[in-house]
Parts: sequence; C-alpha cells; structure tokens
Amino acid sequence: MKKSTQSNLIYSLIYQMLTIILPLVTTPYISRVLGAEPVGIYGYTLAISMYFILFGSLGISMYGQREIAKNQDNSKQYSIIFWELCIIRFIAIFIAIVIYICFFCLNNQYSLYYLILVLYILSSAFDINWYFQGIEDFSKTVIRNIIVKLLGLILTFALVKTSNDLWIYMLIFAVTELMGNISLWLYVPKYIEKTSCKEIKLKKHIKLIMMLLIPQIATQIYTVLDKTMVGLITDDMSEVGFYEQSQKIARAALVIINAMQTVMSSKIASAYNKKNNKEIVKNMKINFDYVWFLGIPLTLGILIVSNNLVPWYFGEGFAQVEYILKFISPIIVVIGLSGVTGIVYLIQTEKQNIYTRSVILGALVNVIANVILIYLYGAVGAAVASVIAEITILVYHFKYVKNVYKIKDIFKQSRKCLFAGIVMAIVLLLFIKHLTPSVVNTILLIVIGIITYIGVLFIIKYDYIFNMINKKKKLR
Repeated sequence: MKKSTQSNLIYSLIYQMLTIILPLVTTPYISRVLGAEPVGIYGYTLAISMYFILFGSLGISMYGQREIAKNQDNSKQYSIIFWELCIIRFIAIFIAIVIYICFFCLNNQYSLYYLILVLYILSSAFDINWYFQGIEDFSKTVIRNIIVKLLGLILTFALVKTSNDLWIYMLIFAVTELMGNISLWLYVPKYIEKTSCKEIKLKKHIKLIMMLLIPQIATQIYTVLDKTMVGLITDDMSEVGFYEQSQKIARAALVIINAMQTVMSSKIASAYNKKNNKEIVKNMKINFDYVWFLGIPLTLGILIVSNNLVPWYFGEGFAQVEYILKFISPIIVVIGLSGVTGIVYLIQTEKQNIYTRSVILGALVNVIANVILIYLYGAVGAAVASVIAEITILVYHFKYVKNVYKIKDIFKQSRKCLFAGIVMAIVLLLFIKHLTPSVVNTILLIVIGIITYIGVLFIIKYDYIFNMINKKKKLR
C-alpha cells in the first residue's frame, strides 16, 4: 500500500539511521575494547567481502526499485519482476560465495574473519528492501529491522569483552544482517502473487542490470577500495581503523541526507513513466531543498564539533580521526547533491549511461588521488581523495541536468541555509573554546548549533521550514 511522502520519508530516515546509528552507539565501546588494529582488520576484511556482495547483488537493488515503482499499479506484473530478480540474485550470490571461499577463506591470515563474513554475503541474497521501496511502503523494512538491530546491539555489549573477541563482534554483525533480511520474506505471501515458471523470463533483465552494475562497481571503488588501499599502501591496520571510524560518523550524517533520495526515486520513476515533467522538477526541487537544509549544518557541525567529540567518543589512540573528519565533512553536501542529480534523476529517467560514465570518471580520479595522497598523508589523504572524486562526479552530472534544472537555481536554493550555517559555525566556535571534550559538552554544542541554525532560518523566513509546518497542520 502506497503511503504519503512524509510518512515514507520518516520511515526511510528511521531505517537508514538504524543501520548507521546502532553501530555508532557501539563504536566508543568497541574502540576501547578491541583497539585500533582489530578495528582496522574488521574494516579491511569487510571491505573485501563488500566486493563480492557487489558482484553477487549485481545492480538489482537500484534496478529493482525502479522497475517495481514503474509497475506499482499492476500487482501481477511486479510479482513476476520480483521473482525474476530474486532468482537472478540467488544464482549470482551463490557463485560469488564459492569464489570468495576459494580465494579468501582458505590459507589466509584472516581466514576466520573471512569465513564469518560468508554469512554477511549470504544475507544480501535475501535482501528485498528494494521491493518495498518500489511500492513506496517503508514501514515493513523498519519494524522488522529495529528488532533485529537492537538484538545485535545487546549481544555486542553482552559478549564482546576483550581484544580477542573480534570474531564474536563480526559474527553478531553478520548473523543480525542475515536475520533482518530473511525476516522481510514473511511479508512476501501477502504482497506477491503466485507466478508460474512459464512466466519467468530472466534474460530480459540481464542487460539492464549489468548497465547499472557498472556504476555500482565504480562507486564501490571510492567507497570501499579506499580502505583496502589505505591498508595496502600504509601496511598499517591502525590507519585503516582510523579511516573506518571516521567513515562511520560521516556516513551516519550522509544517511540522513540520502533518506529523501530513496523516497523521491520511486516518485520520479513513476512520474517519468507517466511523462509528467512538471512532477519530476517539483520533486527534484524538494530534494535539493532537503539536501541544503540538512547538509550545510551537518557538514559545518562535524567540521567544528569533531574537536570535542573524538577524544571522549573514540578514546585514546584515535586522535587522528579528528583530522580525517575535518577533511571528509564536505562529502555530506557533495554526495547529497550528486545523489539528486544522479540516482534520483539520471537513473530514474533511464539515463543510466550518463550516470555510469560519471562514476567511472569519479572512480578513476579517486584511484589516482588515493595512490598519491595515501602515500603522502595516509588515511587523511584517502579522505581528501574521496571528496575530490565526489566533486568530479557532481560537476559531470551538472552538464546533463542543466537542461531540466538550472544549475544556478540549485545553488540559489542554498543561500539562506548557508547564511544560517555560517552564523551557527561562528556561535559554535565561540563556545567550543571554553568547553573541554566530554559527552555533556558535545551534546550542549549540538543543541546550541540546532537552536542557532533553526532560529536564524525562522528570523529570515526560510520557506522550506514554513512549508513543512503547514503540511503538518493540514495532516491534522
């Protein structure tokens, strides 16, 4: 059942925040109990397993959401699509697991950890979040996963006690992911109609899936390969640990930005199928406003508050995370904007060739920048390389989006948020000088930042806030 945009946005936020926030809750504990090197081993081995999940999952998550959204009014058709894509994914994941075991689980320094992560790769075979996103019903994915993720949180605190318990931590992570994805299949009989074998045609999807796989491979190069390259170039798992922890903070902020993309992707795919260009532009504007509204304070907030956050949050031995966060914080706004231009617009309007070229270009830039900057600056260099790559992708997107949405209009929408963000940053800088690193002081800084930012937007009468308030009043 299709739900309202606001309702789906709330569910999307809860779900995506859940996948990031709960690990963040355990991070201070894990950093202290395991230490930098085991955390680095976790990040390194997880990055390797992600390559196999990528190849095994193909481009089905992105493609599946789009195809289900286009046929969301035809239950028979989307039921056939559902089974076709699930079969393709099961076959691909099986092949990926066999290759993974042969190369990484036998006679390897980290064999035990790689073996545990087989469960994580297997979990991706059962991932059908894309189906519920396609029919614009986000509640199912959220409720089930909240229970499973909370279970993982409790088990982590109960069972991980020493630096030798890395394998337990990884097992909890892999098993909860598997349980969360399998639990969604309980809803399948209610939503998906029975389909005969004669109706199943796999071949028609392969070409389109592969077209979307290429950009996802390129994307993985600068979201996962950076950890691998940090480990290989520096030969120091502690550096990987620093980078892994900083990524958790940056990605948590980014998840908030990406929540709207998930909701709007289905809407734009549906509007494109109906040739409703006005609806496409309208939804893009909403998404750009959302990125500026949240992206600017999150970027500036992390840049400034990291001084107070890192020492108490990660504990001793993780001081370098503070510097990595400062350099990687701009990625929040940049990825937010490129998500609207790329995933929300180019992919949903079937311009995946342009999107593919953009991420391949970004991947090449990232690899070259990584080789140079990681060699010179370690994990900090990897952070800078990621930002450079994302800016490259965004600029490339602008070339093809400008005919639909003027670039100057995109940045024009940021003016009031940028002004409020600068005022917020000045206020935070005045306060942070007098506050020592602690939980209470970090929370105080966050509260001061929020009040200042929202207060300034109210004073200068920022339309986006008043539109949200009016919508809520209408719902009542």
